[in-house]
Parts: sequence; C-alpha cells; structure tokens
Amino acid sequence: MVILDGEQFLTVEEAAALMGVKRATLYAYVSRGVLKSYRQGMKRQRLYRRAEVEALVRLDRGPGPAIPAAEDWIRD
Repeated sequence: MVILDGEQFLTVEEAAALMGVKRATLYAYVSRGVLKSYRQGMKRQRLYRRAEVEALVRLDRGPGPAIPAAEDWIRD
C-alpha cells in the first residue's frame, strides 16, 4: 500500500487480490471506465485508490436471481 497526501492507494496486485479478480480483469475495469487508475511518478506503475476499490467490491452483490429454464414456464 502507498499513502499519498493522506490517501491510501493500492498496487495492481493488492487491488486485484482485494477484489478477488485477476490483473487482466482489473485492467478491463479501468479500460471500461468502471475503475480509475493513477500513475505513480515517472514510472508506468499504476495505483488504485483504496476507497474506490472497496466501493466497487461492495457493489458486488453476488449472482442475480435464478432464472428458471424455459421449459419450466413455456406452455404448449
């Protein structure tokens, strides 16, 4: 974890572990605008604001309601 100006930032490995996803999934979230990444210094390393990552984790409510199979609700 990195603290900048009193805010906590996570590395890609830390953010992915907290979310329970692979690095590639984290990068996909950034490319789709679901999560924002921040550049650290002159390096290509990206950081993720901990509060934003935790907010995204809280949005995950698990699988949606079960949808019955079509043959269970279609009538002849």
